[in-house]
Amino acid sequence: MDVDIVELRDFYASPLGTVARRLVKKAVERIWPDARGHTVLGFGYATPYLSAYRSSADRLLAFMPAAQGVMHWPRHGPNATALVDKTSLPLQIGSVDRVILAHALETTDSPQALMEEIWRVLTPGGRVIVIVPNRRGLWTRMDTTPFGQGQPFSRSQLARLMQASLFSAETWGEALYIPPVPRRLALRSAVAWERIGAGLSLPFAGVHVMEAVKQLYRPIPLRATRKSARMAPVFAPASSVHLTISRPAQTRETRQGLHRRP
Repeated sequence: MDVDIVELRDFYASPLGTVARRLVKKAVERIWPDARGHTVLGFGYATPYLSAYRSSADRLLAFMPAAQGVMHWPRHGPNATALVDKTSLPLQIGSVDRVILAHALETTDSPQALMEEIWRVLTPGGRVIVIVPNRRGLWTRMDTTPFGQGQPFSRSQLARLMQASLFSAETWGEALYIPPVPRRLALRSAVAWERIGAGLSLPFAGVHVMEAVKQLYRPIPLRATRKSARMAPVFAPASSVHLTISRPAQTRETRQGLHRRP
């Protein structure tokens, strides 16, 4: 079930949402420092993370699913958002270089169908950053934030989804080690939480920030070959044949003729 656009807007306008946006945005920028020469598409509610590429990308697009709703973005300048269907994006094949998915994959009924549509619009070798709630994280246990909505993913589940959708997972990152509580002390120590969590590789980060690359060909899995029984000729020794020569029965006339002398 999609999160309403008003809830998303209000969350990112709150103190906790402001901190979450800053921390997740840093994780995204570590993977993509810039987008120079690329067309970048944000799907779901990715506008908090698209703003980092306004000065470098050739073109920015922000698509939002119909069930979620849409809002004007950016605040100043021409609108770059559109209300679309999740599995039928109004783009040509191979028309986008990079995609950012945020608040999208965990709320869709068919994650693989969405990823297949992203695969269609990406250029050969195109890249996608997926931001999804971590199944083991604290943020999924509280439904007061958008990261507590929908279906969270473990790292292995996300990797299998990428493989089934013809993507190759390349870069893994995490964010939001801070507890999802709007307390002033926790918000002030957010950077310390992130450093400790990332330095110790703690498993309870709030979100996965994963980069995947579009594969051009479907991998063919190797199947175990099963040896079949071969039909080998068997040479059995021929049985010995006993020939029995039977003499014709001697009739009475024959016997008489044998005793006659010429």
